[in-house]
Amino acid sequence: MKSPQLHPGDPVEIDRYSASTRANHWLTAACFVALTLSGLAFYDPRLFFLTTLFGGGSLARALHPFVGVVLVVSFLFLLLRFWRANLWVKDDSIWVNQFPDVIAGHDDRLPEFEKFNAGQKLVFWSMAIAIAILFVSGLLIWDEYFYKLSSIPTKRVAVLVHAATATFAIVVLIVHIYAAIWVKGSFGAMLEGRVTAGWAFRHHRKWLKRLAQGGVDEDMRPS
Repeated sequence: MKSPQLHPGDPVEIDRYSASTRANHWLTAACFVALTLSGLAFYDPRLFFLTTLFGGGSLARALHPFVGVVLVVSFLFLLLRFWRANLWVKDDSIWVNQFPDVIAGHDDRLPEFEKFNAGQKLVFWSMAIAIAILFVSGLLIWDEYFYKLSSIPTKRVAVLVHAATATFAIVVLIVHIYAAIWVKGSFGAMLEGRVTAGWAFRHHRKWLKRLAQGGVDEDMRPS
């Protein structure tokens, strides 16, 4: 029995991400980039010129938290779609322990992986935790609506936590983008939704085998 995600041809192509998943991903990415640019403008006076991208300082300050709310909601949909596929398994620990082989491209020395490998899972859960912290700390310092939610000392701590977590999240995003470019075919998968069977065989062989046996990804099932 063949999975409906497999499409015969030369080469054989596989549906990796649905259209709704890709739209969800790019909305999340756009929000994160907007938050990064506006946040950096508030973080350092030398970067305040970035507020011109949002119509000036006042408008950037007003928009920043609202875009943050959109980010949280958008990422929540990704979390609901993919949390099961990102649960940690034994093979993921092997990937971490043999990370030099990952860098060197020695795929033959690594376990076979499902839809996501350990690196992708680390990015996923790092972002999930970071966004949760940014949301809570952001609410504590969103004085226009939540001034009475916390005391002045709490707000000061929240500002520091917000800035530190944002820095961490930006680093994770850079790693995510670099990895998507480094592993050829990954970036195109999130643009077009498909990968070749050869790509899947090399990077996610266990996932390919499951589909070849008739399996279907949960996010690909008709709603």
